[in-house]
Amino acid sequence: MSRKYKFYNKEGLYFVSFATVYWMDVFVRDEYFQTILDSLAYCRTAKGMEIYSYCIMPSHIHLIFRAKNENPGDLLRDFKTYTSKKLQNQIYNNNQESRKEWLLWMMEKAGKTNSNIKSRQFWQQHNKPIELWSSEVIDQKVDYIHMNPVVSGVVNEPEHWKYSSAVDYSGSKGLLDIDFI
Repeated sequence: MSRKYKFYNKEGLYFVSFATVYWMDVFVRDEYFQTILDSLAYCRTAKGMEIYSYCIMPSHIHLIFRAKNENPGDLLRDFKTYTSKKLQNQIYNNNQESRKEWLLWMMEKAGKTNSNIKSRQFWQQHNKPIELWSSEVIDQKVDYIHMNPVVSGVVNEPEHWKYSSAVDYSGSKGLLDIDFI
């Protein structure tokens, strides 16, 4: 994680965004999305992550969360470490992945420029945590997260993007259990 961006209030509610290296569109297959969903579900049930809003886009993730154990930086680090290894392995072993060589090469290229990485780098290192301190700011960030697929032109309505908590906020049941704000 970058030295500039820190989780100063360990009990705080945070908005974070993190992206794949070079903003590669990795999340285009259901199995890759499912890895993220499964990992978030695990963090929620086993590691004390309260998830209030999320959106998984092809190259990045937006998340509003709180760490019950007052360890937001550790929680996010562990999530990113696990998903990085798991997704790289899935890509490597996916015979249907037409972009396999290119994706792995790009991750290797990114890893070579980062002294903290031994081989391939999947995620950009920064998370840019923003502590959410008021109802107005929380609402603005939830709207931003849910509108991301609409603004990107992927769907016409936020609740039509199944990899988002917008489904839950519209009254339906989404793919991931969330904690409502």
